[in-house]
Amino acid sequence: MFGCYCSDVMTNDKHALILIVDDDWDFLEFNRMVLERAGYRVMTAVEPERALEKMAKEKPDLVMSDLMMTSFDSGFSFARSLKDNPSHAHIPVVIVTSVMSTLGLDFRPRSESDMDEMRIDAYLDKPVDPVRLLETIEQLLAPHQDASPPPEADKGV
Repeated sequence: MFGCYCSDVMTNDKHALILIVDDDWDFLEFNRMVLERAGYRVMTAVEPERALEKMAKEKPDLVMSDLMMTSFDSGFSFARSLKDNPSHAHIPVVIVTSVMSTLGLDFRPRSESDMDEMRIDAYLDKPVDPVRLLETIEQLLAPHQDASPPPEADKGV
């Protein structure tokens, strides 16, 4: 079933680790299978605090997070906490949410400035097409495939 979704979009880095953070077990399991089938390693967490615990043991190459979990904006808060931490700031963050279809609220970024303000690298609406998800991940990981995390910048002003 998943071969049709993943055979056309494969990453060159077969060992990239993706962390999926979502309180929906079905979403976690479905996307874990899609990503593993595409050659990624996957770890999952049902809330941001658990995700941070897992990240302390092994840093992911990319994080996918739901928007509404333990609070209304926990996905954005989680993304902000990652981007504000120098050891995690280089990790691409993708928000994947059903807030538009569920509540009719539109948080989609309209510009690069919106993305920067939200502290995210991509935003996808659920249900997300697996091919689009894999393409987004591949695009976000491409700049990082041959690069190590950036050195911490001197913030002396």
